[in-house]
Amino acid sequence: MFRRTFWFTAGAAAGVWATTKVNRKIKQLTPESLAAQAADKAIVAGHKLKDFALDVREGMVRREAELGEALGLEAADPRELPPARRPAVEAADADPHPAPATYRKLPYHSYNRNEDH
Repeated sequence: MFRRTFWFTAGAAAGVWATTKVNRKIKQLTPESLAAQAADKAIVAGHKLKDFALDVREGMVRREAELGEALGLEAADPRELPPARRPAVEAADADPHPAPATYRKLPYHSYNRNEDH
């Protein structure tokens, strides 16, 4: 009698355990859950990529300073802008106030069959 009760209880417990395990797995495989998992992994990958880019930039700045020191170059203030460039040849009839550029407005039909649609 006790033997049958023991095995009945053990079977019921195993059935409950297996049912909850399967239900959890089913909930993990729903489209919403998969989308959330993918979004979380994308965010983590983005943070890792950002950290990598910051490390690379830091290394570039450090190496540039080392090279500048080794070559005896004086580092310019990065906040200063270089002087404005002047055209080599200035046009004699250049309009000091050119008209703003005109752009095509949508919808426009180009009739170009090679254009992506």
